[in-house]
Amino acid sequence: MISALRRGSPGRTHRALRDPAADHAIITAMTDILTFTDRGIYCPAGDFYIDPWRPVDRALITHAHSDHARPGMGSYLATDGTAPVMKHRLGNIRVDTVTYGSETQIGDARVSFHPAGHVPGSAQIRVEVKGQVWVVSGDYKTVADGLSTPFAPVKCHAFITECTFGLPVFSWTPQAILTGQINDWWAANAAAGRTSILGTYALGKAQRLLRLLNPDIGPILTHAAIENTNEVIRNQGVTLPQTIRVTAETNAKNHPGALVLATPSAVDSTWARRFGPASTAFASGWMALRGVRRRRAADRGFIVSDHADWDGLNMAIKATGATKIFATHGYTATFRRWLCEQGYDAHVGSTDYQGEGFDNPKEIEE
Repeated sequence: MISALRRGSPGRTHRALRDPAADHAIITAMTDILTFTDRGIYCPAGDFYIDPWRPVDRALITHAHSDHARPGMGSYLATDGTAPVMKHRLGNIRVDTVTYGSETQIGDARVSFHPAGHVPGSAQIRVEVKGQVWVVSGDYKTVADGLSTPFAPVKCHAFITECTFGLPVFSWTPQAILTGQINDWWAANAAAGRTSILGTYALGKAQRLLRLLNPDIGPILTHAAIENTNEVIRNQGVTLPQTIRVTAETNAKNHPGALVLATPSAVDSTWARRFGPASTAFASGWMALRGVRRRRAADRGFIVSDHADWDGLNMAIKATGATKIFATHGYTATFRRWLCEQGYDAHVGSTDYQGEGFDNPKEIEE
C-alpha cells in the first residue's frame, strides 16, 4: 500500500540524523523547536511560521490549498511546484521557491522541503536546530497517485502530522479498482442518455481523477474553478486529458454522454441543472461514512482522498522514526490516544486547518 516507502524517491537527500547515542541525548532533553501559536506553527530559531492562518512576516507553505496558503503574509517560501498555484489563487504575492531536498539556512534553523504526495508540489517541511529534527507533514497521502511526487518519509525526532482521517473505518479504494468504478459508472450513464456529474476538489483531486478517466467514453467538461487550476497545472508540464470549460452557453445536447467534473457545492445547484437528466456522484474520503452519503443524496460515492487513510497515517509515522508526535486537524483526540497506546509521546496540536472539509467529520456513529 505504501510503495513510496519501499523505493527511492525525490527529497530523501537530507542529512541523516546523528548516531543513536546522540539521538538518545536529544530525545531525553528535547525542547520544542516548533511551537503552536495563535498565528500558526512557529520556529523561534528561524523566526518563521509554517502554514500560518494569520498574517506574519515570513511564511513557509506546505501546499496551495486555501487552509494552508492564505493571503496577507509578508513573504512566502514554497516549492517550485506549489508557487504557481499560490500565485493563481493569492494574486501578486512575494514568493521564493525551493526544490525538493535542497537545504536553506534561515536564522539558526536548517530547512528543507520533501514530497508529501498530497497534490502537485505539496511538501513536508523539515526543520533542524542544533541537531534536533522536527518535520511538519502538511497534508499528505502515502499511496502514489500518478500525479503528485510520491510521499517520501523523512527521519526525525518529532513529527507534526495531520490526521484528517484518523480512524480505522477510513480505508481508500485501490486506485486500479477506483478507475474501473468511475469509468464503469460513466459508461453506464452515457449508454442510458444521462450526464455524469462528479463532485471533487479543484486542486489535486480533480487532476488526479482526470488522469484516471477514459476519454473514449465521452467528452469531459469542467467547472470554471477546476479548469482554471487545470491551466496552471498544465503550464507546469503536467499532461491532462482534453477538457471543455463549462460556460453560460454550454448546452448538454452538444455533449452527449459527457462527464462533468464539478466542485462539490455545484453538484446540487442551478449550475448543474443545465445538464438535464444526470447521475451525480462525489469523490471523497467522507464517502466511507454512510451518513454522509445519505445526506448528500448522490447516486454514487467513490471512496478516495488526497489525505492518508488509517493505515497510511500509521505507516508514515512509523517510517519517520519519531518518538514525539503531534496530531493536528482531524480526529486528533482519538488518534492521540491510539498513538499513546502504541508507545509514542503523543500530543494534540491546535491549528486552523480544515483537512478534507467535505462534511462534518463527527458523524462517524452513523
